[in-house]
Amino acid sequence: MSIVLGYDESPGAVRALEAAIEVAAAYGEGLVIVYAFAPPGGVGEEFTSHQAALKEIGSAALAHAVEAADEAGVPTTVELVSEKPAQALLAAAKKHHARVIVVGTWGESPLRGAMLGSTPHKLLHWSTVPILCVPATP
Repeated sequence: MSIVLGYDESPGAVRALEAAIEVAAAYGEGLVIVYAFAPPGGVGEEFTSHQAALKEIGSAALAHAVEAADEAGVPTTVELVSEKPAQALLAAAKKHHARVIVVGTWGESPLRGAMLGSTPHKLLHWSTVPILCVPATP
């Protein structure tokens, strides 16, 4: 089994990383860190450059997260995928036999999350494994 983390360096994701490292260490399991992005559109020069920029940002974010996990002695696997975040996290959870999916929240209201389709809200409704939602502020 593993712990799957959705990570994008937002304040909620930074706190979720801390929680995911703690859970992975407690269970003696690896941490799968997922950076998912889905640029708008699907073709053309703008799409290609936007996708390349998001990959670069994602690679840097993943490197920071791996460094934090390494410092805690937690083994990591990284996934940088061009998919919508909720779908990418669900796929990673299935692929890596996740015990739990850990995501950060932005502190938005439940109604706003439901109307805008936040990643944590989608995961809470679609996932077959437990979801740990970590708030951006303590």
